[in-house]
Amino acid sequence: MKITDSVIKVKGIGQKSAKLYEKLDIRTVGDLLCHFPRGYERYDMPVLVSQTEDGTVRTVEGILTAAAKPVAAGSRRMIVARIRDISGEMDLRWFNSPFVLKQLPLGRKLLFRGKISRKGRSVSMVQPEIYTEDAYRARMRSLRPVYSLTAGLSHNAIAKAVSEALAVTEIPDSMPQSIRRKRGFLKLEDAYRAIHCPEDESVTKEAIKRLSYDEFTRFLLSMRHLKAGILREPNSFLMEKHTVADGILAALPYELTAAQKRVLAEIIKDLCGAYPMQRLLQGDVGSGKTVIALLALAMCAEEGISGCLMAPTEVLARQHFAFFTKMLAPFGIGVALLVGSQTKTERKRMEEGIVSGEYPIVIGTHALFQDSVEFPKLGLVIVDEQHRFGVKQREQLMRKGEMPHLLIMSATPIPRTLAMMLYGDMDISLLDEQPAERLPVKTCVVDRSYRPTAYRFIKEHAAKGEQTYVICPLIEESEDSEGENVTDYARKLREEFGDEITVGTLHGQMNGKDKNAILSDFAEGKISVLVSTTVVEVGINVPNATIIMVENAERFGLSALHQLRGRVGRGAKQSYCILMQGNESEETKERLSVLLRARNGFAIAEEDLKLRGPGDFFGIRQSGDMDFAVADIIRDADMLAAAKEDTALLSDEEAEERFHLLVAERDSLVVY
Repeated sequence: MKITDSVIKVKGIGQKSAKLYEKLDIRTVGDLLCHFPRGYERYDMPVLVSQTEDGTVRTVEGILTAAAKPVAAGSRRMIVARIRDISGEMDLRWFNSPFVLKQLPLGRKLLFRGKISRKGRSVSMVQPEIYTEDAYRARMRSLRPVYSLTAGLSHNAIAKAVSEALAVTEIPDSMPQSIRRKRGFLKLEDAYRAIHCPEDESVTKEAIKRLSYDEFTRFLLSMRHLKAGILREPNSFLMEKHTVADGILAALPYELTAAQKRVLAEIIKDLCGAYPMQRLLQGDVGSGKTVIALLALAMCAEEGISGCLMAPTEVLARQHFAFFTKMLAPFGIGVALLVGSQTKTERKRMEEGIVSGEYPIVIGTHALFQDSVEFPKLGLVIVDEQHRFGVKQREQLMRKGEMPHLLIMSATPIPRTLAMMLYGDMDISLLDEQPAERLPVKTCVVDRSYRPTAYRFIKEHAAKGEQTYVICPLIEESEDSEGENVTDYARKLREEFGDEITVGTLHGQMNGKDKNAILSDFAEGKISVLVSTTVVEVGINVPNATIIMVENAERFGLSALHQLRGRVGRGAKQSYCILMQGNESEETKERLSVLLRARNGFAIAEEDLKLRGPGDFFGIRQSGDMDFAVADIIRDADMLAAAKEDTALLSDEEAEERFHLLVAERDSLVVY
């Protein structure tokens, strides 16, 4: 089987299930193999019915006291049964699973593993797995991969499909033998097998190391490849006029911070330098990166040169467009907007205006990549939230000009030591100062018993016209996850709040049109409470949003939580961040309490590195930065250092050759 073959060729995947896989962007065998687990879990010791907690995943051993029977449950069929142990009784429910009837003989002792639901004295478990004592004991010695799911696909189904694919697929490996011996790495094929089919924790850790090293190497060589092309060319776009920029500064209702002034001076020096600018601008949440981008593009337009800003979401692109248009209109500088939802007529009018010079500044999303978009003289490319775009995409955009200046902006706080490794071939600017008028976001760490109080708090602020984000780690009910999910949580809030408060949902599996509609409705105040995954981490600015509540906060890295906290506190009103701890671990509470003490994202990132450090194996990738499939720059910092060391030893010719080999290897595994 080839990795470019359709996923339907994998044994056990038919037309119907292929459509489910497509919802996860899995279309080929390579896509399937690159759908890596987001974590692993062990099978814990069984507990008594009386020891179970609501919302947790537990294993209970008991005797069936009532014969299992099918009952109607709306449009679905449900199997119900009851078990008993020495501490009490528990109801069991399975939906659309008639086959379990044969596995449930009356009076037999079995083990059941699933999510616990408690209502008063009633205890139940929904869709539990069924084990004999021997089968469960065997499970306790193994790891279980936890995948991102969609309704209709389980972790077991994906694991089985991956195992079938691995058995008949050859995986190319371009790593030199010398590197593999030096670092003690697994073969790539063995790494894929160990990460998907974990039989030994130590081997799976080695697989994560190998795949992380590959991803870091690919990224570092991509950046080096980009830089090499830049340094071969002189600066063709000198920008020395500041009249418009000075006018904008005079019109602003506030003065730039000292950090903003310093960064602006660094960018101006680049724009007048010998070579095209290659600069990373790291700015903490709310530190004022957008104004810097505006001033740089204003200088560009004053010289008669085209410039563009690429945003990660359509809503953010529209917000930038409105701000830029307002600030540049007094100077007669036109701004174009290019986003996916535009009509053909509107798109054509914008593209014609760009070519004619009517719009020297262009704001857009991925729509900027389209072949029909032509710039007469592209001199400056600004990419907002760079980890949302691949290196190849940035290259594609820059090829629309003749070696334009490049400014990458990111609000993702990366420890400086790691930033120097990742972006050693770029100049780095740091916006580490908040505007004086910003009120600090009041933050608290609480357990689930605080929920009723939190709901009352949200209601009170909704009555004053203020808005709330609620962040959940999952999209929908997982077969065995303890994490809250967007689908059920939104339903629960609608029941809690009734018709007086509008609740919306947002997650990454929604199509672009629906996502933009929800984000726009929230930005316009039509939605009071938005229940979402971390897709709101970047890409929306709603000054009226004053509360963000993060469920299962322990599942996120500190830097990611700081990013989420930055969604509020963007207006004049006092804002609040409620971190809801899904477990009662003191270690978790201590880690989350860093966010109570620290307000600076870069200080938090350093704390995250110290607290978690390399090798944090279980749980989802948490640092929230870069578009890596396996690697986490904090957990895998040692592999980043190794990749940096090894790539630095390569000559320019060797680096180019290795870069093209890695790109070809990756392209043959997964379709972007």
